[in-house]
Amino acid sequence: MDAPLRRIELVSGNIVTLKVDAIVNAANTTLLGGGGVDGAIHRAAGPALQEECRALGGCRTGEARLTRGHRLPAGHIIHTVGPVYRDGAHGEPELLRSCYQHALAIAAREKFKSIAFPAISCGAYRYPAREAADIAVSTVLGFLAKNEFPERVIFCCREEEVFDAYQQRIEQADLA
Repeated sequence: MDAPLRRIELVSGNIVTLKVDAIVNAANTTLLGGGGVDGAIHRAAGPALQEECRALGGCRTGEARLTRGHRLPAGHIIHTVGPVYRDGAHGEPELLRSCYQHALAIAAREKFKSIAFPAISCGAYRYPAREAADIAVSTVLGFLAKNEFPERVIFCCREEEVFDAYQQRIEQADLA
């Protein structure tokens, strides 16, 4: 197995364009679409995604569910519900970490070689980018150190501030 950090990539762009085994959707609890990344994924995947999500009956914060990718270049979508950030003292870090752990567990179970994450909870849910990046990168590195799959993890960030936070956190890990 390669060193965990070598299996991580950071890109700036639109997650719906990535050709990977699975993209992660920063969903709401209904899984029926919304704003931000969630809305973009539902629009790009087409109406069959909403039908498949409706049959799942929702998802609790910190958990994850798997669907097909439908019209996306990605074969699958792992939907996870991130926490709404209040002040960091209401379980938000644990719930955000749980999002990454559940999504990675699904990817490992399905033997997905590649998975792409957005910056979960950093948009409308107002999670501070630096704190979110620290949780995301440390959780992914810990998981990759113990698991063969996924072979490659991509963090896909659209906003410059969020991209910079993830880049700094990855660079810190490289120096450690």
